Amino acid sequence: MAPSDHASHDNYVKSGFAHKMGWGSRPALLLIDVCKAYWSEGSPLDTSSNPASKAAPESIGRLVDAARAGGVPLIWTRVEYTEPDMSDAGVFYCKVPLLAVFQKGKETGLESWMPGLEPQDGEIVMPKRYPSAFFATDLNTRLQIKGVDTLVVCGVSTSGCVRASTLDAMCLGYRPMVVSEACGDRSPAIHEANIFDMDAKMADVVAEAEAVEKLKAGWK
Repeated sequence: MAPSDHASHDNYVKSGFAHKMGWGSRPALLLIDVCKAYWSEGSPLDTSSNPASKAAPESIGRLVDAARAGGVPLIWTRVEYTEPDMSDAGVFYCKVPLLAVFQKGKETGLESWMPGLEPQDGEIVMPKRYPSAFFATDLNTRLQIKGVDTLVVCGVSTSGCVRASTLDAMCLGYRPMVVSEACGDRSPAIHEANIFDMDAKMADVVAEAEAVEKLKAGWK
């Protein structure tokens, strides 16, 4: 469901929400945690019971192809813990013990990239420990050095790491463009609520076709 189709859309717009920030001229593609854990039967993080989420990797693949064709930066994040007692996950681990799926030294394969969606040489791979791709990482510095002003955001989960990264991107002065078809969550209702709320407050939710066109065009 597009944000404009949500029952509360008109009310939010009349109140002053959901204005468009628009694209900048130097986009990058931010891929949030595109790994097998979120699309594998039996994984505690599996989102594929939601048909829209099950289809997200195909949409992500088209964004990746467009970004590479346009020569824009690609940034891949993945969750990674190195402490034997998971202490580097902090209190996040108290809330979500299943994060142990991402503990180094106890690999199950779920932490691996989705087949066909793997970083290439020269693309940034950003390990992280918390929901936001920016928290306790040097992502902001890397983007500033490259001159990025717009982030096309995709990945999982919509209500967790995608939302947290989108909020921080906006707070740091980037223009987040969230591609709904390329994001996944286990609950359709939660996905739609967060897509609507991000579009209202912190990002522009854009169609895949628009994002593909902008990424292919490269930097102006």
